Amino acid sequence: MKYFNRDISWVEFNARILNEGMRKDNPLLERLKFLSIVGTNFDEFFQVRVASLKRQISISDEIDISGDKFSEIMQKISERSHEIIGTQYRELQFVLDELSENGIRYVKANSMSDSQKTFAQNYFQREIFPLLTPLRTDSAFPHIPGKEIFAAFELSVIEGIHTNIASSKNCIALVQVPKILDRIVWLPTDDASSGRTFTLLDDIIIEFGTQLFPGFSVDGTILFSIDRDADLMVDEESGDFVGAMEEVIASRQNSFAVRLLISGDSSKLQNFLQTNLELSDIDVYEIERKPGILRPDCLLSLCDNSTFAFSTESMNSAKKLFFPAWKNFNPFKKSEKSIWDYIKERDRILNLPYESFDPVLKLLSGASDDGKTLAIKMTLYRTEKNSEIVKSLIRAARNGKQVTVFVELKARFDEQRNISWASQLEKAGAIVIYGIVNLKVHGKAMMIIRKENDGIRRYVHLSTGNYNAKTAKTYSDMALMTTNAEIANDVTLFFNLISGYSAIQTMSKIAIAPVNLKSKLISLIKREAENSTKENPGMIVAKMNSLGHEEIIDALYEASRKGVKIFLNVRGICQLVPNVENQSENIKVVSIVGRYLEHARIMYFKNSGNEELYLSSADWMPRNLDRRVELLFPISDKKCFEEIKENLMTYFEDNTHSSILNSDGTWIRYREQTGTWISAQEKMYERSQKKNETAKKEGAAFIVRRK
Repeated sequence: MKYFNRDISWVEFNARILNEGMRKDNPLLERLKFLSIVGTNFDEFFQVRVASLKRQISISDEIDISGDKFSEIMQKISERSHEIIGTQYRELQFVLDELSENGIRYVKANSMSDSQKTFAQNYFQREIFPLLTPLRTDSAFPHIPGKEIFAAFELSVIEGIHTNIASSKNCIALVQVPKILDRIVWLPTDDASSGRTFTLLDDIIIEFGTQLFPGFSVDGTILFSIDRDADLMVDEESGDFVGAMEEVIASRQNSFAVRLLISGDSSKLQNFLQTNLELSDIDVYEIERKPGILRPDCLLSLCDNSTFAFSTESMNSAKKLFFPAWKNFNPFKKSEKSIWDYIKERDRILNLPYESFDPVLKLLSGASDDGKTLAIKMTLYRTEKNSEIVKSLIRAARNGKQVTVFVELKARFDEQRNISWASQLEKAGAIVIYGIVNLKVHGKAMMIIRKENDGIRRYVHLSTGNYNAKTAKTYSDMALMTTNAEIANDVTLFFNLISGYSAIQTMSKIAIAPVNLKSKLISLIKREAENSTKENPGMIVAKMNSLGHEEIIDALYEASRKGVKIFLNVRGICQLVPNVENQSENIKVVSIVGRYLEHARIMYFKNSGNEELYLSSADWMPRNLDRRVELLFPISDKKCFEEIKENLMTYFEDNTHSSILNSDGTWIRYREQTGTWISAQEKMYERSQKKNETAKKEGAAFIVRRK
């Protein structure tokens, strides 16, 4: 086999996340988080990848590069996904059982005490009932939005009751669970010292929903939710691109169904839904009645500390349910210098989330109010609600700075938020560019131009991750802050290239996809192969989220055949097949899943001793290298180089959270102990602590005494 299938490889990545949720050495609520992530990952996978595969099959059942027909791949995806989701829900029940032992108990209606049932019934009447709208289905099947929770009721007319429905006819009604209300409903407890008890909004509606149908008896109930196709294309040539993008967002709720999640025991209701949604048996995922929780991410609010605020004892006991706190450190905070002098002194690296995102916020906030700032240019792909980044850009524009922002409206599932931010930026006076026709701007770059005493200076920030302060706390990313003139010149050309009429120009340091980033990578791999000898073999070490570009994989195979030692840390999809004789026997692929989401893209090339190191926004995938605007940039500062290289190599020392890819596509958890257990993420955290202590000591030497 030369290539693994992309989607089956992704499913195995989700299985590795599931393994973290099953690890007994992980704290209980951290396991709950991993189990929830499995669910949300599958949601997007079915909405995008499975939907795309279904569309391909309907057009032509061709053969994938893995050698399987699309229909065969679909069958394999279904079988493995059913297995993983079944395990996920069984494990979720184990977690809920253990959570009960720690003072937080989940009960269904049939397990409630009399006082709890009375409370739930009153809550239903007071808060829920007014929001419910039962939908009859005898005349037409109603529209069911994707990802929403619905209850289905199988009804029959009570004998002697006169209705407009024939008494012999069974009816089916659908009721949407209101998304405006919290899914978790806290119940009163008879003993205050026994902890807290909750049920779900879904359970209450199933239990008391009979009140919606006077004159009818309820013969069966289920909960269900569907995923719809979200792999929809926007009209890139539209004269109103924002309007076209909003149409795409709206059309997701009307697209074809790709998966049905269902919990209950009514085969009639299940068959009814399957038929009307035009789904086959492999598209139906029956959730075990215990716990029977559709969309487990609703339980994530249990991980909020306020859940345990009912007593000091509960707060103290809750600590063991989470990972020990890791404080991230702000490298700039220890400096007596201004943020400008701090970067001007030498190149700086931010290793997120071990180090704080605050220097980036400080840099942009300072530029917004700084009298010397002339202009700010940056790309925005994904950012969070209430973004300080966007607020600073708005303030800068209002303060008269020339602000240019490249907002990528095609960032899937973040389109509406980006449209809103773009509108606010325009109103503030910023120049907003809505991406590029037929390409996604995925590169992360920011440049601040200041007029200083010695002339114009450009401050550049380049990153492997998004300008998102929320994900900066949980995503492992790296960023470069520099005033290097060559880098600044290249970034200036980059912004000119994506904003207006500009011929593609040669850049001295930076490579751009889809212009020359792929060819740059292939040339670096080929150079390593050409320089490799038996006595002095070449070495390539790379870290990325996904690997699936045939040309890159073929170049790596050729380098392996030439004796180059290749170490790949691939978080998710890997279509490269390692450990195959005369193909990839010198290639090792590992994947690490831990408390942080590995997101950085790092590439190291030995280059006969003249080592080179690069960071990038791009994975080695066709979409990144051929259909997106991405950046690859070198690390030349010696201190930055050594820091990043040391961290990169640590990923291949990990023997606690790493898995190794076999040539048959299976992943085996690495458990070889050579003296000590090593966690790459823990080791990087310890290094950030030491770096912080060093900065503290260096800062102390420059404290100025003032009168």
